Amino acid sequence: MFVTDCKFLENELLDVVRLFKRRPENLTHSFRFEEGVFYNAFTIDGKQFSFEDRGQVCDELIFKRLERRFAKLRLYQILSAEYGEKMPWGALTGIRPTKLAYTEIENGRNFKDLFTQMQVADENIQLVEDILNAQKGIYEKKDGNTDLFVSIPFCPTKCAYCSFITAPIDRTRHFLPDYLNCLDKELAAAQESVGNLRSVYIGGGTPFALSVEELKRVLQAVQPLYEKFNPHVEYTVEAGRPDVFSADKLALLKDFGVTRICINPQSFSDETLQKIGRKHTVADVYKAFEMSKKYGFDINVDLIAGLEDETPEVFEHSVLEAVKTGADNITVHCLSLKSGAKLKEENSYLENNFISYMVASSRQILNQNGYLPYYMYRQKYQVGNNENVGWTKLNKACVYNIDIMEETADNLAVGANAVSKRVFNDKGLITRLASQKDLPTYIANVDEIIKKKREFFI
Repeated sequence: MFVTDCKFLENELLDVVRLFKRRPENLTHSFRFEEGVFYNAFTIDGKQFSFEDRGQVCDELIFKRLERRFAKLRLYQILSAEYGEKMPWGALTGIRPTKLAYTEIENGRNFKDLFTQMQVADENIQLVEDILNAQKGIYEKKDGNTDLFVSIPFCPTKCAYCSFITAPIDRTRHFLPDYLNCLDKELAAAQESVGNLRSVYIGGGTPFALSVEELKRVLQAVQPLYEKFNPHVEYTVEAGRPDVFSADKLALLKDFGVTRICINPQSFSDETLQKIGRKHTVADVYKAFEMSKKYGFDINVDLIAGLEDETPEVFEHSVLEAVKTGADNITVHCLSLKSGAKLKEENSYLENNFISYMVASSRQILNQNGYLPYYMYRQKYQVGNNENVGWTKLNKACVYNIDIMEETADNLAVGANAVSKRVFNDKGLITRLASQKDLPTYIANVDEIIKKKREFFI
């Protein structure tokens, strides 16, 4: 049971509790603020704790920030001591530690001081610093910058860890003609709303689940946007799973000016691929790389640490094999339980005693092979309370990933379950507009979506 007299802090404190495998049976919290002092009192399974923290408050935003920070830190300290556990990110529960670091720097402070106060591990403080360094020359806070995202929510099969709205294409193909018509309309209307275009990203789902002609329609609809606003834009297609690769599709991307593709094996273990519901083998992954080489694309690769029954040795093998492919970007995700995923339905708390070792091992391997960490984000219910990190070869960082993770540019997103963002850097404000998730509702409402999006981007 959890009770607090401060509604604003309820979810924040619960996020701290969820960091720990062991959790209090009874937790009460009270908060008050008097004469510059933040008072937090906790009773945890009969034990009482009280804290006083002083902070300089100049406006409501700062007050809320400090209110949240002190309460979370103090609860984390209690639970960490009671259960003998330390978390790699300490009392930080937000999904974008680098964004917090930038905020500190912009306010004339050393971000390391705050991260140390919040008991973040030294190696993660260094990780953040390395990422900020890798983003130099790409990171830009400028109103009007825009990234374009096109949603293709179709896959060959649904993986066990996946929580997206995607469904096997053999069950949803009848929606495709109408869906492509809707994308045509949305992308035509988007020409009114694009600012300084920095990147285009066609993602999913698995865009390569479409036929050559279907994929061509999407590329044709996108073409006027990047040719009009920025013909040299970074242009990514999340080709995705190797079982849907073909030379015809790759040649089509090259013809339309695509500069980067994603090949996402998640694991280089045939046994793991079978367990997570993939219908391809590791040999198919190698074939996809070999097939892609002659087109000169930059290539992104995704791996997941913590997949079912994988040992550290199996995961290390996957990281080493990803390096051998010559991929320009390798993102190491930690498995996260989300509603809608088969694993979430079967597990309320996912344990993996090796996850932190896997994360540390991947950092060592990628560093030794010349990769630099360049973006990072965290998720709730992530195994081991770790993080997802994108690694890049020198001068091969993905602009879209940096913009979307640091939330420095507008994101004009089209398609089902596409979430558009307006970023007002000068005001410190971000607004969002989400399209309907399921295909028939999106298709039926596309005209209204276009109208709302046009007003949203005025």
